[in-house]
This record gives sequence, structure tokens and C-alpha cells, in this order.
Amino acid sequence: MTTARALLQKYVTGGSLMQLATLTGDGAPQACSVWYDPHFTPDVLRWISRHDRAHSHAITKDPRVAGAIIAIPLDGLGQTVRGVSFTGQARQLPGEGIDEQIAQFVERWPAAAGALDAEKLVAGKTPTRLYEVAIEEWVLFDEKNFPGDPRQVIPCE
Repeated sequence: MTTARALLQKYVTGGSLMQLATLTGDGAPQACSVWYDPHFTPDVLRWISRHDRAHSHAITKDPRVAGAIIAIPLDGLGQTVRGVSFTGQARQLPGEGIDEQIAQFVERWPAAAGALDAEKLVAGKTPTRLYEVAIEEWVLFDEKNFPGDPRQVIPCE
């Protein structure tokens, strides 16, 4: 049988869009959807966003985030659910010294190349920034592979 950790990595790597929840300055929750780039050992998810978005402002005030990635095509109520959720600490990456992270994101999402131009990032001449969440806890929810106990807490590496 495939391990829960292997399934988690398969589902996260196979996904494209994650739902990200942040906390506003007054502690109110808010959610958004972002295209992401996953990495393991250490477990991090990176995404791009405009620095003037509400969730980007929220991360500067309170780095605690939660999120979810659905691992199945959605057809309708009653499907066998497979997906991943997580909690962690998010941050905006600095404008310089992140060439490798930029290259990895652009490799997965080539259309992001213009938004993540290294020279423009360093000069502050682009509204887009690269963000990352360091995962503190993963939860795999998989009714197909773990029908008796679908909620599996997975340690970070």
C-alpha cells in the first residue's frame, strides 16, 4: 500500500490551485485562491500575488495561514473525497537572492516570467511578489485509500 506521505506529495504535486486562508488585522478570516508551486523537505508552497491584495497585507500583519488543495475532479455531491489541508507560517520573499525560487516557479508556471522579473523585483518596479508558506502540519483526507479513517495527519519533513 502507498504511504499517506506519498499520497500527500502526489496530490499536492498534481494540483494547481490552492485555497489560502489568512487573518485580517482585526482577526477576521478571509480566503483566496492562488496558483502554487510545491516543494518538499522542507515542506513549502510558493505562490505569486500582488503585494496590494488583502491576503498579502494580512500576511504582513499575521503570518498564520491555512489552506486546502482538492485532489479530485469535482462532479457532484457524494464523491469519494481526496484532498489535503495545511497550516503554516507565510511570508513575502525578499526581492533579491531568490533566483532559484523564481526559476522553479516560472518552470511550473511559464506565464509568470514577466511578473517575476528579478531586476524589477529588486528595484520594486513590479506589483507582484513571491510568497511562501512553511508548512507546520499537513492533513491528508482520503476516503478512497483510508476508508476507515480518512483523516491522516502527516508530519512535515
